[in-house]
Amino acid sequence: MTTTLNHSETTSKKALIERLNFFTALALGAISAIVVWRLTLQFLPADAETSKFFNREDKITLLSMIAWFIGFMTGIGAMIAPFRWLLGKDLNHKENMYYAGKDMGVMRYFKFTTDHKVVGIQYLIGTMVIFGIGGILAMLIRANLGTPEGGWLHPQAYNAIVGTHGILMIVGTIIMVTGPFGNFIMPIMIGARDMAFPRLNALSFWLIVAAAVPLLWGLFIGGISTGWSAYNPLASQAPLGMNGYIMYICIFALSTMVAGANITTTVVKMRAKGMTWNRTPIFIYGVVASVALALPAFPVFFLSQVMSAMDRALGTSFYNSANGGSGWLYENLFWLMGHPEVYVILIPAVAALMEIAPVFTRRPLFSFNLAVMGIAGISGLSVLVWAHHMYISGWAPLLNAPFMLTTELISIPTGLLFLVLIGTLWRGRLWMTMPLLSVFALLWNFMIGGITGIYLSDVPADAFLHGSMYVTAHFHYTLMGAGLTGALAALVYWFPKMTGRMFDKTLSWVSFWMVQIGFNVAFIGMFAVGLQGQPRRVEAYAALFNNGNLITTIGAFVIMAGMLVLLHGVISSWRNGKIAPMNPWQAKTLEWTVSNPVPLENFDVLPTVTSDAYGYGKAQS
Repeated sequence: MTTTLNHSETTSKKALIERLNFFTALALGAISAIVVWRLTLQFLPADAETSKFFNREDKITLLSMIAWFIGFMTGIGAMIAPFRWLLGKDLNHKENMYYAGKDMGVMRYFKFTTDHKVVGIQYLIGTMVIFGIGGILAMLIRANLGTPEGGWLHPQAYNAIVGTHGILMIVGTIIMVTGPFGNFIMPIMIGARDMAFPRLNALSFWLIVAAAVPLLWGLFIGGISTGWSAYNPLASQAPLGMNGYIMYICIFALSTMVAGANITTTVVKMRAKGMTWNRTPIFIYGVVASVALALPAFPVFFLSQVMSAMDRALGTSFYNSANGGSGWLYENLFWLMGHPEVYVILIPAVAALMEIAPVFTRRPLFSFNLAVMGIAGISGLSVLVWAHHMYISGWAPLLNAPFMLTTELISIPTGLLFLVLIGTLWRGRLWMTMPLLSVFALLWNFMIGGITGIYLSDVPADAFLHGSMYVTAHFHYTLMGAGLTGALAALVYWFPKMTGRMFDKTLSWVSFWMVQIGFNVAFIGMFAVGLQGQPRRVEAYAALFNNGNLITTIGAFVIMAGMLVLLHGVISSWRNGKIAPMNPWQAKTLEWTVSNPVPLENFDVLPTVTSDAYGYGKAQS
């Protein structure tokens, strides 16, 4: 009896922050959405005119989704620290340690936790969930396109699946490197004890979780019928599910802004003593360049969706040409984000492979300065090419030539990164691991993606290819063939430090070859039908394109099988894998100097850096 009473007293004295977790967030978010939906349905007047009635439905849906967002973020505990600060009662040391997940075990992964290592693992799991859902949707698409008549998916459902798959995978690829490894590895790699703003770090992850529900909710109320780009004014006429897209993008944009400011501040202000910019690992340059591009790009996307929401719910006419608006406005706002976003995805993945290459060739990175120049050149030019997506739109045709020039110029800094990787591999003592083979895969895939992109930068060629499956194949070679390849290599490379266990070697090889072979089969088949003239975003097609689509579908299912092998490898290695030594690869960056598991504050004594991290083959002093 005494034991029971003491336990009850202890439970009753739990602070509020100890009671809040993922499950309370789901509950409070759902309750908030239902309450607001019922209230708005009851009190928001219905207009007599049909068009205004649909505005009413949009208002109800958007307000309910906003209520979900506020309820979820309150339920996860994101509001406690700001509220306490406003009251002049900031968190004490014990509460900050609780927020950091100290001595909390597995439960810390379900809470608003400020330890950058926990946030990194949360991002890793979150990214895997996104890819899992997006991959299932991709298989539905390819199954429907396995035969010319399609037909087992209703055209409206097919369009919704295509749009949801597209935007899920774009977000997944944006966070797949900077999320898990930019959070877990980057602070240790620069010799810091944590991120500059730990609470903002936790906030950036839970914003993404909060954003996912409106998007999936939207699938059940019409979905995204416009493709992932959601062009207006078409999006203004789309079903209620488009409001889920709007909320998803707005919340995700907040996450990228918060994460970008945090990562940039951490790298600029918290590098270890002696870590000059010339001694800063190239992966750090890739992460900073990625978020530096995202910081101006995603607020533009955010504003485009705010205006889209106002057109839908409030009857404004930002994009309605009948009332003075312009669809070109949306196209410009979208692609001002949409092309830098390609390099937000690509640069950190390539930088991870440039970090990996010296380790498994036992050679210094070939021309560190050239690598930095390549990253800087790509970042600078990527904001000057957006209108090559708009050649066929009729907007500012006199600017086609200048945008064609800037698009082709971006091949030069991209070539510098190729040169750095090839120079590092040249005459190296190759340790043939899955991460090193991924460097070769990137060179192959990105070469195809880059060369096929040159044709799309040319106005006459783009006029023929623009709306075809050729474009879909091209950007998959860039984002998946290059970006995802780098992310999977980074997963296997840093897995021992993140989990304390070695990734199963056999499963990593099986997954690598299945994904790479399946990928090339799938998208070379897609290039073939695109060159034959098959349009993209179609639910059925002419029998002429049957063989190419069948090849693509077979390749896609091989990719999925390879990713399932990878998932099995992650789970089995995490649970039962070989215990990893502190530095299994004998690498020279700082994350490999800390023990497994990594201590709460990373370093007992902050390190001092006296040389760069690529001194392989040099005599030790």
